Amino acid sequence: MGSPTSAQPSTPAPPSTSRIGRIVAASLVGTTIEWYDFFLYGSAAALVFNTLFFPSSDPLVGTLLAFLTYAVGFAARPLGGVVFGHYGDKIGRKKLLVISLLMMGGATFAMGLLPTHASIGVWAPILLTVLRLVQGFALGGEWGGAVLLVSEHGGDQRRGFWASWPQAGAPGGNLLATGVLALLAAVQSDEAFLAWGWRIPFLLSGVLVMLGLWIRISVEESPVFLEAQKKAQEQAAAGVKEQPPVVEVFRKSWREVLLAIGTRFGENISYYILTAFLLVYVTVHLEMSKSDALNAVLIGSAVHFVTIPLWGALSDRLGRRPVTLIGALGMAVWAFGFFALLDTKSFPVIVLSVTVGLLLHGAMYGPQAAFISEMFDTKVRYSGASMGSQLASIIGGALAPLIAVELLKDYRSSVPISLYLCFAALVTAVTVWIAKETRGRDLAKDGLADSVPAAPAATTRKDSVSLGG
Repeated sequence: MGSPTSAQPSTPAPPSTSRIGRIVAASLVGTTIEWYDFFLYGSAAALVFNTLFFPSSDPLVGTLLAFLTYAVGFAARPLGGVVFGHYGDKIGRKKLLVISLLMMGGATFAMGLLPTHASIGVWAPILLTVLRLVQGFALGGEWGGAVLLVSEHGGDQRRGFWASWPQAGAPGGNLLATGVLALLAAVQSDEAFLAWGWRIPFLLSGVLVMLGLWIRISVEESPVFLEAQKKAQEQAAAGVKEQPPVVEVFRKSWREVLLAIGTRFGENISYYILTAFLLVYVTVHLEMSKSDALNAVLIGSAVHFVTIPLWGALSDRLGRRPVTLIGALGMAVWAFGFFALLDTKSFPVIVLSVTVGLLLHGAMYGPQAAFISEMFDTKVRYSGASMGSQLASIIGGALAPLIAVELLKDYRSSVPISLYLCFAALVTAVTVWIAKETRGRDLAKDGLADSVPAAPAATTRKDSVSLGG
């Protein structure tokens, strides 16, 4: 690629480090809080909701019912992706991110106030499910907006690194949710935790949302979007009528949507097995304590949080495809070692199993924000990225804990679950092998073929990134 001074006149100038730092901070804090809300439900579904909202004589049946409402949140995510994507491509990324944060936080706070099945009977799981739908709808719009805001502010050479920071919000939120639950489980008796302690993390969401809102309101709109919006207004003034973004996505970019789904498939399934289902496997199947399960996820999530940006940075040097393939193929193999190590019932070995699994997941997840963002043109990028991502969440993450619990219930063995996880990782590996490399794409230009350099410049410029800083 040419030097920064040879860029096209219409291409926005590369942002300063302080400016992109503010954008990254706002996106990271917001996504961490929203994933905290989302994962808090997943952890509670495995540890609390199965008895308080779905009482059953069989622990695995109660857990299965709790995970059904967990899956309902995923079902609402594509709808959220369509709605938020449409308006995000029309009026901007920032406004929609504020709305998604308020919706997610409000639903989570309300969960902390819900009466249980013992108090109001069937209305308890019904109200819980409705609030879960609101969570899913909000998160469906969050991911696309957060990663695009960073991707479109960052330069072509460092996009993998910068865009991976909002991705770190997922383990960050899981770390926060699991940490709060682990602390409460450690200082409270099981009776106190089930009686009222579980409500504290949900009510805490109200405070976190106010913090995230204050940070998120201060960021600037994406310059790439503003340029595209200006062109769209000029075309509208000239009488050129455009289709709604979601229609344009399925008319012209359906292949990219399928590639995005495949890219996320193995990553999505592996994450929810490594975190949400792990809690069930360790506490119900292995009959170990809640603290052991939560602390293992806590330690693994801390390593995951730190290493995701490193994988993103590596994708700026090697490309999105090679790094993602490392994670996908590694996960296909680790699927079998993961459960074998869990079965030792040794806490240090369980921590090792979770941590290695999350490291491999990070190799798929770190480059993903830049990879999927670079697949779509600006005027449909929010809609396309959101749709591809959230459709994958339905067939991947939503069903993963349900399928894993059902397989465990039917076979009382981890082997079928390992085969399922291996298959999912191989689907992602094949998809990424088919996909075109997108590293270095100029997001201000339309058309992947015309905006990706044939041979990206060596990372010797000032805006290049290295793992050593």
